[in-house]
Amino acid sequence: MRQVLCPGHEFRRPALGGPGLHPGRPSGDFGLRASMAAGGASLLLRGLGGLGPLRPDPPREPTAGTHRGALRPVASSRIALCVAGGGWPLALHSPSPRRPLGSASGSAGRPSLAPSAEGRGRGPPTGGSPLRLGREVIWMNIIVIVTDSLRADHCSCYPMCVSYNGRKVATPTMERLAAAGTLFEHAYAESLPTIPTRTTWWTGRVGFPFRGWQPFLPSDYLLAEVLWDKGFTSALITDTYHMHKPIYNCGRGFDTVVWVRGQEYDPWIVDEDIQVDLALWHRLRGDDSDALWRPRFEQYLRNRSTFKGEEDWFAPRVTQEAIRWLEDAVKRRGLKDRLFLWVDYFDPHEPWDPPEPYWSMYRDPTYRGQDLIDPVPGPVEGYLAPEEVQRVKSLYAGEVTFVDKWVGVLLEAVRELGLYEDSLILWLSDHGEPFGEHGIIRKARPWNYEELVRVPFLLKLPASLQERMGPVPKRVRALVQPTDVMPTILDALGISTPLPLLHRAPQTTGTFPQDLVVERKEIPLHGFSLLPLLRGEVEKVRDWAYTGHYRQSWAVQNEEWRFQMFLDGSRPPELFHRSQD
Repeated sequence: MRQVLCPGHEFRRPALGGPGLHPGRPSGDFGLRASMAAGGASLLLRGLGGLGPLRPDPPREPTAGTHRGALRPVASSRIALCVAGGGWPLALHSPSPRRPLGSASGSAGRPSLAPSAEGRGRGPPTGGSPLRLGREVIWMNIIVIVTDSLRADHCSCYPMCVSYNGRKVATPTMERLAAAGTLFEHAYAESLPTIPTRTTWWTGRVGFPFRGWQPFLPSDYLLAEVLWDKGFTSALITDTYHMHKPIYNCGRGFDTVVWVRGQEYDPWIVDEDIQVDLALWHRLRGDDSDALWRPRFEQYLRNRSTFKGEEDWFAPRVTQEAIRWLEDAVKRRGLKDRLFLWVDYFDPHEPWDPPEPYWSMYRDPTYRGQDLIDPVPGPVEGYLAPEEVQRVKSLYAGEVTFVDKWVGVLLEAVRELGLYEDSLILWLSDHGEPFGEHGIIRKARPWNYEELVRVPFLLKLPASLQERMGPVPKRVRALVQPTDVMPTILDALGISTPLPLLHRAPQTTGTFPQDLVVERKEIPLHGFSLLPLLRGEVEKVRDWAYTGHYRQSWAVQNEEWRFQMFLDGSRPPELFHRSQD
């Protein structure tokens, strides 16, 4: 696993080869560290909540066709893991590198402990067998593009796209992808905001009301881990700085993680001698919130103090890192399929400060007020004049067009590398943004109104799958949600659900040392594959869409009605007729 914290600052897990140290799987999965002592082996399993010790066996030499640390199968669906002595690094099961499912020898469905390949735990070079997750995988590439805080009504491929000063917000890259695939007109957020949505995307399971803004659970089987177990080579490229915080473990399951630093209030450039002009870009509220927001604004201005040209901004840097990874995979490593790339742009999240020409693209030429790139969240009244709100919205629109351009640069590189036709491509957003609607600016309240919860959702099938499915609709009106992302990807690959998982089952009898016992569990996904919609087999996959902030508010809607409650008591319950109110 390669983690790049920033250009020129790289972290690599230790190389294989020495006794007692094993980089293992990407963080959060079954990472095994062998500690050799006194002719035996004690094995510490890190991940999935700490799985406990294994029984040391007497040292012995491996026989032909076997590997040190072989599994001893036991009755029923339970598997006892024990480790033979020796100095090889070990890794829990996984398919051999680039090997089609079903081609390995050994008992189908049985995991194996074996020397890891390239530090990635891809299983033994000979023998062993992968753990089947379902049907045979249909090989393709998976590319997921996330643009944070993108409102559907600021995307020119949606019919309700807004205009500023007579100019419609332009997202030509999104239009081209919609023309090549399918646009879902009624996509709604589920668990809000940033981290909860990504939890839903990567688990296929409802977040609220069960969990809030929190790390992944040890029992979660993440999308990247499922694809890793199917032999995919994966990367997460992002400037979403909340994902960089170690506690959330967002790199779990990915081979490569690249963090582009400096977005929003990321403590990246900390030199306090750098002079920043707070009054030029911001306006505090003159209340108790100033103590919180002043240092945050100053931090962001320091982070962007070195920007000179367009390519210094965040979206170009994320795009360049993603292209660099793709070029390395294709040109140096010869990979053409089973690539999984998740590109997570924090733009068009605030602060809204795109470079020219996007800075002025939607500006009212008569405006003479302050350019507020990051207004303090809260009520609009008494803080911003109507024309100032319009200027903030025009800056946001410029940021939308700016990030759309750089997504286009990425997709053009995908095409030039020969990957576009064989790739399943999704374009998503986690939520929108309030701009004075219902009296607030930014996500100041956990209010699940349309401006916050309606998001773009685009999908392009790989050519091989498109040929098998036949013509698909260009636009779908059915309700879809983030829980549908993982089931759709797995269905496209031919991976059955519910997903099996090796789960901890600690022994309660006997004395130490003891066997570690794990058992198969099934993980049901809460979302639905959207492929039946595209095949015309169904008109909808759900009757209702649910949206909520953990322990704060929730909303439920169908095609006609919308009802929402505010658990924090900030507003009374509300019922809307969606077409009339």
